[in-house]
Amino acid sequence: MSLAEHQSPAPRIYKRVLLKISGEALMGDGQYGIDQATCERMAHEVVDAVNAGTEMCLVIGGGNIFRGMQGAAKGMERASADYMGMLATVMNALAMQNAIEAIGGRARVLSAIPMVTVCEPYIRRRAMRHMEKGRIVIFAAGTGNPFFTTDTAAALRAAEMGCDALFKGTQVDGVYSADPKKVKDATRYDRLTYHEVIARDLRVMDTSAISLMRDNGIPIVVFSIHTRGGLADVLAGRGVCTTISD
Repeated sequence: MSLAEHQSPAPRIYKRVLLKISGEALMGDGQYGIDQATCERMAHEVVDAVNAGTEMCLVIGGGNIFRGMQGAAKGMERASADYMGMLATVMNALAMQNAIEAIGGRARVLSAIPMVTVCEPYIRRRAMRHMEKGRIVIFAAGTGNPFFTTDTAAALRAAEMGCDALFKGTQVDGVYSADPKKVKDATRYDRLTYHEVIARDLRVMDTSAISLMRDNGIPIVVFSIHTRGGLADVLAGRGVCTTISD
């Protein structure tokens, strides 16, 4: 059965990975904003991965603070709403940088919208050099352009950085045929192709992000960001996840 065959992906060593986290993941049990304990837990996951030898970069959404699409839906001009959403991602990136450094890690925030008072501007070669030195790079402000989501920004940065995979941390442990929180008998897939994700409208990431990963041959690994040690387990090839590739 091409859609899944429900076989676990073969172990693979990823030298360089981009981790995409939604802004909502930082809320913890709250309804809004940033939960410091949740940031610290995720920081430990990322720092442990780096200490194990993986070069890491992150893209964090801004939905816990402001969502451009929702602002536009309420009558706000779309470009302005999207720029506000980008600023929210900068706030999340700074919070994650602080959490990483508080536990002894090294991190740099690089923003697609220059704001040199608070973080570095995004320069591709500088970002790569930071990772080569063992620093965790957090990409903020999306692509720097309205009308693009942070999913697309994550795919773009993963391609620019030459990442071996794009890891997407979600609320569940992989990709399902339907929302498992609403459909009890939803099927979880171990493996999918890019085409199957798009054709079946599985809503893992934006179609543009999926297409960009397909064009660059970069697999997407979907796993639960809320499972302690989940990132390290998936990096080691033993965790529960869904791998999307050709």
